[in-house]
Amino acid sequence: MSEQWTIPHQLIEALRNAQHVTVLTGAGISAESGLPTFRDPMTGLWAQYRPEELDTPQAFQRNPRLVWKWFDWRRQIVAEAEPNPAHYALVDMEQRVPQFTLLTQNIDSLHQKAGSSQVIELHGNLSRTKCNEDGMIVDTWEDTDDPPPRCPRCDGLLRPDVVWFGERLTDAAFDAATHAARNCDLFLSIGTSGTVEPAAHLPYRALDGGAVVVVTNLDVPNRDTHPLYMINAPAGQLLPALVRSAWPDSIS
Repeated sequence: MSEQWTIPHQLIEALRNAQHVTVLTGAGISAESGLPTFRDPMTGLWAQYRPEELDTPQAFQRNPRLVWKWFDWRRQIVAEAEPNPAHYALVDMEQRVPQFTLLTQNIDSLHQKAGSSQVIELHGNLSRTKCNEDGMIVDTWEDTDDPPPRCPRCDGLLRPDVVWFGERLTDAAFDAATHAARNCDLFLSIGTSGTVEPAAHLPYRALDGGAVVVVTNLDVPNRDTHPLYMINAPAGQLLPALVRSAWPDSIS
C-alpha cells in the first residue's frame, strides 16, 4: 500500500456493507490506460489546437472535416488502449454489492471492455456515430475521400455520438445519474476534476441523500472526515486495494 495514502477502516466497512454503490468515473481512470486527458497537451498534427477548439458544435459547423479527422485520430488511440486495474476492480466490486451503478464521463468503452455491465455513458461513446441533423445512430455509411461522410437516410453530415462542450446530456442519462446519486449509500468519484457540469454536482446529491462519498484523484488533498473521504491516489492502486480490503478473497 502507498505510503502517501491509506484506506480508512470506516470506508472499508461502508463498502462491505453497502446495498447500493454508485460510481462516477472521469478522464483520470482512463489516463492510467495511456489515454490523454483534456488537460494534457496534444501532440503531432494536433499540437496547434486545444481540445476545446475542436470539441464544440460551433467547431463542427465551421470545419466539419477537421473535427471528424480529429475524432478519427482519437478513435485510433482508444482502439489500442486496454483496461487497467482500476477498471477491473470496479467489475469485481459490481459482482459483490446488491446494487451497483456505474456512471462515466468517458467515451472510450474501457469499462465495457473490462466487463462492466449497464454502464451509463453521460457523454456518449466514441465508437458510435450519429447524424448531425436528426441525432439518429448510423451504423453504416458510404466511405468518402472528403469526410465527414453523409447520413444514408437524410444526407446530413455524420458526427461522433458524444456530448460536445455546450451540449446537454440526454435526459435519460442525466435522470438515471441523478437518481443513482440520490439513492445510493456509497458514492465513489474517481479520476474526475469535479468541474464539468452537471456531473460535478452528483457527489453533492449523494451527500444530501445521506451517502458516504469518496473523491479520489491526483489533485485532491487527503481527508478522512466521515462521511466525505478524499484520497490522493492513482485509481489503479487505490481501487484494487479497496476491494481487497473489503473482500479479502477478491481477485483484484
